[in-house]
Amino acid sequence: MFFGRPKKRALRVFFATDIHGSDRCFRKFLAAADSYEADVLVLGGDIAGKGLVPIRRENGNLVARVRGEPVAVPRAEEERLRAEINRMGFYSVLSDAEDIERMERDQAHLDRAFQRAIIEQIKGWCALAEERLAPSVRCIITPGNDDPKAIDPVLKAAGRIESPEAEICDLGPVVMASCGDVTPTPWNTEREYPEDELGRRLEKILEGAPVGRKMVVNFHCPPYGSGLDFAAELDPQLRPVIRGGRPSIVPVGSKAVREVIKRHQPAVGLHGHIHESKAAQKIGSTMCLNPGSDYAADVLRGAIVDFAEDGSYIDFLFTTG
Repeated sequence: MFFGRPKKRALRVFFATDIHGSDRCFRKFLAAADSYEADVLVLGGDIAGKGLVPIRRENGNLVARVRGEPVAVPRAEEERLRAEINRMGFYSVLSDAEDIERMERDQAHLDRAFQRAIIEQIKGWCALAEERLAPSVRCIITPGNDDPKAIDPVLKAAGRIESPEAEICDLGPVVMASCGDVTPTPWNTEREYPEDELGRRLEKILEGAPVGRKMVVNFHCPPYGSGLDFAAELDPQLRPVIRGGRPSIVPVGSKAVREVIKRHQPAVGLHGHIHESKAAQKIGSTMCLNPGSDYAADVLRGAIVDFAEDGSYIDFLFTTG
């Protein structure tokens, strides 16, 4: 019996997602180019942190609220305190008592400070990519629903970063379509749309795909009921629903994403959004992947995906590092 020769790899993509402001995870993401011999790095959304923690100076100490509890450390431990705050997906900023009091009572002031922190970090990451990546490695970063739209022009302006959000990007053997939009969540983020509107937005992006080319979809929202989208069911107060003495786990992905994948059958679907739902599942001929996220433990979860010269999918491998 003749099986033919294995297809030769022509493109290797390293995909990660949902690092939520983790500086250590971003540095690991850049290092993945060498570690895994990747031609293209793709960071697929939710790169921004989740909030801002002010730190004030008080009697020779630095004081902040960490995990809801007041914490005081000597000023010499500033770096360690900031690293611990960052590990939780938050930014830290040194502020005086007056500014902290204003943040507590003025939501708009807090939002502006938070946005400044996000943009400052992303600019620093773009500079780090320029410093550390070999010229032959492409670095693609697209937003997710937790990323404010204010980051889009920052990413677009970066010389070393590509950010083809809502566009078709040519990767050589394959083209990639990217979209960070999701269906509604309890947190009412900036890039949420009802299923029908999300479906229309995805179809509009795919209209620009060249006929006959193999395609990858980098859709932050996973397809509904795919195993890539299982999360705890929440009640109106955002508390886990308990059924039969156990937390109820339900699919929370998008039916529109699933239908678009079924209709267009891209070679691979790259997804995130649901941190706890690391999985691989085929929808028709499309291999859909969610590497999951464990950023709070300084762990970068990713997926290596190989493609042949004709754009066909060869194989994938989940990574943890």
